[in-house]
Amino acid sequence: MDEQNTDTSGGDGTPGWDAINAALAPLYPGQEPRHFGTALPYTLGGRDPLDGISVYRAELPRPHWHYVTYGFSELYDKQSDDADSSGFGFELTFRLAVEDGEDTPPVWPMNLLQNLARYVFASGNVFEAGHHMNANGPIALDTDTCLRHLAFMPDPQLPARATANGQLAFLQVIGVSDAEMAAIKRWSTDGVLQALAPRMPLWITDLHRASLLDDPALALLLQQGSEREGSSTAVLFVETLGWREEGEGVVLVLGAGQVPNVLELLPLRLQHGHPLTIVSREREWEFVPGAEDAVRAVADGMRCTLSARGLATLQQQVRAERGRYPVPGMGLVVEVVPTTLRDAQDNVVREIG
Repeated sequence: MDEQNTDTSGGDGTPGWDAINAALAPLYPGQEPRHFGTALPYTLGGRDPLDGISVYRAELPRPHWHYVTYGFSELYDKQSDDADSSGFGFELTFRLAVEDGEDTPPVWPMNLLQNLARYVFASGNVFEAGHHMNANGPIALDTDTCLRHLAFMPDPQLPARATANGQLAFLQVIGVSDAEMAAIKRWSTDGVLQALAPRMPLWITDLHRASLLDDPALALLLQQGSEREGSSTAVLFVETLGWREEGEGVVLVLGAGQVPNVLELLPLRLQHGHPLTIVSREREWEFVPGAEDAVRAVADGMRCTLSARGLATLQQQVRAERGRYPVPGMGLVVEVVPTTLRDAQDNVVREIG
């Protein structure tokens, strides 16, 4: 992306663009943002789906760069048939702590935001408040930051607004650590980030911070929230998922790297009356709470009903190691196979199980 010194106020035929500017104007009165536009439009074969990203400098509650995207919503004339939403219905924001002596916003968050846009434009899957994802490494490449995951929450200073092209929300992208993401999965994105907010005002991302859960009191607070409310993680996406009939029972195949998450989330969902669905690229397996233990085929895949006793038995029997683990009393065998981790060049870097 190239920095543009031109006026970013839009003009005739740019109601969506103007709506974004109007949302930012009260926050930064008189400040002209640094605007970075796309050299070759996406519609003409360019790699960057977003038309541009503006960056403001904020001084409170600590100096930080405030990045705002232009392009997930409809910036120009209305094109879609959905009158209620502008484009995908949101724009992304990102807040990054200013380094000592830094007078130019770093470029890497713009690359991050464009990568997120490529995912949305290619898949059609949209981000919503409460979503989270694994960055598969440091959120800023070639750094040793502990922030390796992203969470999405409404930008605390930019409420959703109606525009000429439909409703527009501003979702803030927030960098979180392994421990913080684990807590989010065990509880909820909103619960964890609201608890972290006093230590991370406006959810400003600071690459140099340690995990906030290094504080035992805060870790205990999040654990109590999880025990009280259960987990909001309804769907767990996995690389390895399969099943087959064997005799009068069913064999469920999972990767060793996924088993700990499954075993941890099951009681946090089922004991609170909620199902847990495991999804791969091709298949879907659902665990649901019930009075009887049973496994049966359904329209979308397989459904395993677990009583309190069945859940306890499954947790006792299955381990995150290669092998076959029969679950007595329900005709289920869990087969655990090794999980292979690969780098960006598809080289095997580690095998789990």
